[in-house]
Amino acid sequence: MDKLLENNMIQLSDMLDADAEFIPLLSAEDEEIMNAEEIPEELAILPLRNAVLFPGVVIPITVGRDKSINLVKEAYRKEKIVGVIAQKDPAVEDPQIVDLHQVGTVAHILKTLQMPDGNTTVIIQGKKRFKLVEIVQEEPYLKARVSTYDKNLTIPDNESFHALIQSIKDLSIQIINKSPNIPSEASFAIKNIESPVFLVNFVSSNLNISNPDKQKLLEITDMLQRANKVLEFLTKELQMLDLKNQIQSKVKVDLDKQQRDYFLNQQLKTIQEELGGSPHELEIKELKEKGAKKKWSKEIADVFKREMTKLQRMNPSAAEYSIQLNYLDYLVELPWNEYSKDNFDLKNAQKILDEDHFGLEKVKERIIEHLAIYKLKKDLKSPILCLVGPPGVGKTSLGKSIARALGRKYIRMSLGGLRDEAELRGHRKTYIGAMPGRVLQNLKKAKTSNPVYVLDEIDKVIGNNISGDPQAALLEVLDPEQNHSFYDNFLEVDYDLSRVMFIATANNLSTVHPALRDRMEVIDLSGYLVEEKIKIAQKHLIPKQLFENGVSKQQVKFDKKVLELIIENYTREAGVRSLERQIARIIRNKARFIAMGEDYENKVNAAELDKILGVRIFHREQAITNEVPGIATGLAWTPYGGDMLFIEVSLSYGKGDLKLTGNLGEVMKESATIALEYLKSHTENLGIDPKSFGLWNVHIHVPEGATPKDGPSAGITIFSALASAFTQRKVRSKLAMTGEITLRGKVLPVGGIKEKILAARRGKITDIILSRENEKDLFEIKSDYITGLNLHFVDTMAEVVELALLKDKVKNPLQISRTP
Repeated sequence: MDKLLENNMIQLSDMLDADAEFIPLLSAEDEEIMNAEEIPEELAILPLRNAVLFPGVVIPITVGRDKSINLVKEAYRKEKIVGVIAQKDPAVEDPQIVDLHQVGTVAHILKTLQMPDGNTTVIIQGKKRFKLVEIVQEEPYLKARVSTYDKNLTIPDNESFHALIQSIKDLSIQIINKSPNIPSEASFAIKNIESPVFLVNFVSSNLNISNPDKQKLLEITDMLQRANKVLEFLTKELQMLDLKNQIQSKVKVDLDKQQRDYFLNQQLKTIQEELGGSPHELEIKELKEKGAKKKWSKEIADVFKREMTKLQRMNPSAAEYSIQLNYLDYLVELPWNEYSKDNFDLKNAQKILDEDHFGLEKVKERIIEHLAIYKLKKDLKSPILCLVGPPGVGKTSLGKSIARALGRKYIRMSLGGLRDEAELRGHRKTYIGAMPGRVLQNLKKAKTSNPVYVLDEIDKVIGNNISGDPQAALLEVLDPEQNHSFYDNFLEVDYDLSRVMFIATANNLSTVHPALRDRMEVIDLSGYLVEEKIKIAQKHLIPKQLFENGVSKQQVKFDKKVLELIIENYTREAGVRSLERQIARIIRNKARFIAMGEDYENKVNAAELDKILGVRIFHREQAITNEVPGIATGLAWTPYGGDMLFIEVSLSYGKGDLKLTGNLGEVMKESATIALEYLKSHTENLGIDPKSFGLWNVHIHVPEGATPKDGPSAGITIFSALASAFTQRKVRSKLAMTGEITLRGKVLPVGGIKEKILAARRGKITDIILSRENEKDLFEIKSDYITGLNLHFVDTMAEVVELALLKDKVKNPLQISRTP
């Protein structure tokens, strides 16, 4: 405001003499006459580059364009009335209707002056606002049809509006008084303005704001709204003026004191060197101020006071001083009894967990249960959860989702390769460079005592060694009965960790100390099924990779069949990391065509997978023919999901020797021995000559010899293959089985039923034999996964034979009962 008001007043005082007709301030009568004037239907339009004219306000403008000069000369000779409109872009030399704002002001030309540089300066006074309808003439200057813009202008007549107008006056006068460049006459002008409309227009015209903002003020029809907006701009301008004055005053003082301070500081430095110390009052004062604001207990407050006294007595040049200062700094920076507010909206928490992760129902259910109980009982101690599963299933990212659902801060501490107990508990502060352990360091960063704290890869912690046992230190951290008083060697005081929600992750619990395992609630994440991986890819992986590679979902599309082929032929994992990499390779391949503008097929098809991803890495096993005796199909669990397992039995003339191949483990070898011995002891039931076992060598082989195999679940499969080989009976086609066997002929339950059933579905199996005790496992499997499968539950191996072997014999059967 100060700059514009100063320039306008100087220019006007120079250009207008005493005989001029212009009156700088509008009286009530003048305003009434002005409002009663009718706007012509057509007006000559004078575009303004860097000014906005308001009704009643007088401003000088400089015209230099030919059209503008012609317009001013002709208008000044005739009625002296023109229409003034601000340009949208000042750089446009020959503006058309699209380059002009729609609202302008009717202007009365008071005087024209020819300047030495050839330009013409015109003094104009605003009359009434108008709205541009259409251009009717372009040469020799613009002429347009216009309509009035002030039809419904109403001026409020209440105390609130009068107070608003008075505030505008007061702020304007304050700005004038604080601006050294504005003449004092300006404040008299403001005081003598009686019309509220003219006051608002006068102040708006002189505000130190951009032309677009002034144009917006001009276009506001509601007087109350316009006055409020002007007051807002004035307030900002006054604040900026105060700040500028403060800075200038401070700089002036600083410049005066700079030389003096320099000499004093040099003298003080010399004195301090002679005395052997330096003042640290500011550091101590800051520590005391922070300590006064902490919410710690009386015990901790006493420790702080005692240690602070010790610090003040120390020689600052001593080595212990920095250690003590560091100790107190950590003490006040820790979030003692500072907790973030939990979000108890269970539906929102469920929604967040579902958004971030597909499946993992057990984990989500446990989190929601905890939230529900915590909502009912506020002082509930946080659970210690341990998420166990293969890599890539979302253990670590699940911790972040839990933090988001709870509205808590998130901390992740990687424990992989941790071998020093001091990294968790800290070093005693008597050591140079001592620091607290990582447990408290992370709490200091989080600035809250109840974050979600993910202890990543807890199974990778190195056990007892020369540097102590980190797992033993974790016992206190992860025990809800003890962690309310966690002891850090550096702080030497107890810290309450009971409100922290610890979530540990591990791939294998066998390396975790039993005592540590006992303190955690273990939740198994068994890996994703193919169907679940497809859903995850569609919902998370593909959108993520499309975004990261700058490709839209219309440019690259994946269907369910292609995703299934990628999962089965190019990945073999429990998680989805490798799947994400393969999807990224395909998208990058398509992005190349998009970037080069070449034609391509936006829908990924199965035929091009080999070209983009290379030859298939893995091959899915299918159900095999039953025309060959001694071959049965089993089901196995792997960390990457379920798989089909084929047992092959071959008989050769010999002395009854048993040979096992296929990289089998000890438990699987024992299952083969049990199956053969049971077969020998029940020859009558199967119609086998007992003497034949001494005439034929038995060779049991499990294909894919490079892959280690172990476990008891192939027991009934090995038995069925042996029975088929010695009876030469066919095995039922499209049949798979899994179960442990005993010498008594019992079929015992095994694990991984969900994964095994899914593997059977993928292999086109129609019938599955399971232990009757595994029937309870079906409750955890979605009904969609078992639709179309015939599940047979058995108790004994005799039932297995009835279901697995057909009465028909194979073509050209061996004569088992006689010597070849």
